[in-house]
Amino acid sequence: MKESKFDWVPGGVTAASGFSAGTAFAAIKQVDKRDVAVIYSVVPAAAAGVFTLNKVKAAPVLVTMRNLSTGTAQAVVVNSGNANACNGEQGLRDAQAMAAVTAEVLGIPAEAVLVASTGVIGRKMPMEKILPGIRAAAGQVAPENGPLAAQAIMTTDTFPKEAAVRLELGGKQVTIGAMAKGSGMIHPNMATMLCFITTDAAVAPGCLKQALKYAADRSFNLVTVDGDTSTNDMAVILANGRAGNGVIREEDSDYVNFREALTEVCASLARDIARDGEGATKLIIVEVLGAATEKDARQAAKAVAGSSLVKAAVFGRDANWGRIICAAGYSGADFDPEKVDIFLGDEQVARDGGSIDFSEERALEILKKDTVKITLNLNSGDCGATAWGCDLSYDYIKINADYRT
Repeated sequence: MKESKFDWVPGGVTAASGFSAGTAFAAIKQVDKRDVAVIYSVVPAAAAGVFTLNKVKAAPVLVTMRNLSTGTAQAVVVNSGNANACNGEQGLRDAQAMAAVTAEVLGIPAEAVLVASTGVIGRKMPMEKILPGIRAAAGQVAPENGPLAAQAIMTTDTFPKEAAVRLELGGKQVTIGAMAKGSGMIHPNMATMLCFITTDAAVAPGCLKQALKYAADRSFNLVTVDGDTSTNDMAVILANGRAGNGVIREEDSDYVNFREALTEVCASLARDIARDGEGATKLIIVEVLGAATEKDARQAAKAVAGSSLVKAAVFGRDANWGRIICAAGYSGADFDPEKVDIFLGDEQVARDGGSIDFSEERALEILKKDTVKITLNLNSGDCGATAWGCDLSYDYIKINADYRT
C-alpha cells in the first residue's frame, strides 16, 4: 500500500477555505427534518460535474449541466423530499427558480448556481415551501454548517456522509471536503446519487473535470445497492483557489496528488453509501486481483457486488461461492474461469475455478461480521479493483414497498 500524502480532517463540505453552507426546515415531506441546503463559495470557482446516464434526467440535472457549461460556479442549492423528475416544462421552471432565488439572496448570477434534488419521482415541487426554505438557508450560510448540510440532503439514509482531507500542493495547504447522500436506487453509471465536493485548490476547469471523472470511476462507479440507476444522480466539484497554490493546468505531480486525494475522499463516501444501503445489515467489499486490465477488474468487482444472489447469500450467511464466480462470468470481464481463486475473508473457498474442502464453520464466522470481504484472484494479469455493496435483506422490500408514503 502506498503511503498517503494527505491527512483526514473534520468539516465535510465546508472544510475548505472560503466555503460556507446554510440549511432550512421547509417541510417538503417531513416537518421536523432539514430538507434544503445551500453551499456557497465567497468567490467564483472552477467547477465540473458528472451525471446520470439514465435517459430520463431530472430537471435539476439538466439545469446544472447547462450552468456548468462555462466551467465555473459559485453556489449549489439542494432539496430532499422531492426529485423534481418527470415534471416536464414546469419542472425546468421550478429548478431555474431555485437557482434564481439562491442567486438573489447571495448576490450572484443565477447561472452560477447549480441545482440538485432528491426524493420521490413524478410529484410536483411544492415551490410555496421550497422557495422560502431557500431564502432562509441562503440567508444564513456559515463555515460551521457543513455537517447540517449533510443532514439536509438525506432521504432514507440513516446517517450523514462527509469526508475531508488536507494535503500540500505547490507549497500550500489545500483542503478537499465533500458530502454525499445515497441509500437506495444506487447503481450509478457516472458518479452517484448526490455528491458535492469543494476545494480551495486552484485547478483549471479541464483538469478538474478530468480528475473528477477519474475519481468517480474508481469510487462511485464501483458502488451498488440495488441495481437501479437514478434519474437524479450527480457529483459536482467547486475549486475556488483560496489556498493560493499555482493553478493546476496539466498532469504534473500536483495534479496527480490532487487526483489521488480526491479519489480517496470519493471512495470514503462510496463505502459509506454501500454500508448505509436500504435495509442493509452488512457492508460487502469485493476485491478483484490478477485481472488483465483495470476495466476487467472493475467489471468483475461491480458485478459480484451487485448480484442479488450474492447479496442474499451474504445476508443468509451462506458461503455459496458459485454465485460469486457466476456473477464474474456475466460481468463482461475477460478471464479464464479455470484460473479463478475465491476467498471469503481469509478463508479460501474455491481454487482454479472449482471446489475445495474449506471450513464451513470458519466461513460462517466471517459472514456473521458487519463487513464481509470477498476476494477473487483471476490470475490473468496484474490489475485490480475494489467495489462496494451491501447485503439484500427483508427490510429492503419493506422500505421500498411504501416509499411514497
